Amino acid sequence: MTKKDMATTIADATGIPQVQVAARVQRVFDGITQTLLSEGRIELRNFGVFEVKERRPRRARNPRTGEAVDVPSKRVVTFKPGREMEERVGRLKAVPGEAPSAGSE
Repeated sequence: MTKKDMATTIADATGIPQVQVAARVQRVFDGITQTLLSEGRIELRNFGVFEVKERRPRRARNPRTGEAVDVPSKRVVTFKPGREMEERVGRLKAVPGEAPSAGSE
């Protein structure tokens, strides 16, 4: 699902024009980003926690040449789902949008 799909779904469910919904969805995303930039962490109850973490520098290998490469440290955003989301996703029988694998029912 894209941001536009999300705005369309919310607009259809609420009767609010899609342009207004899209602006509000973007504002929420901008707020999450701004909070991560200023505080490094945002906790959304029953949804999850976004957090800025530092990855240590490491040695990696170029898969084409096999040559060792130094990868510098960097900051990344991590997400840990909340308990409710984790439980609901855990009850899924299959991943939505994916074709069933050969080993499944």
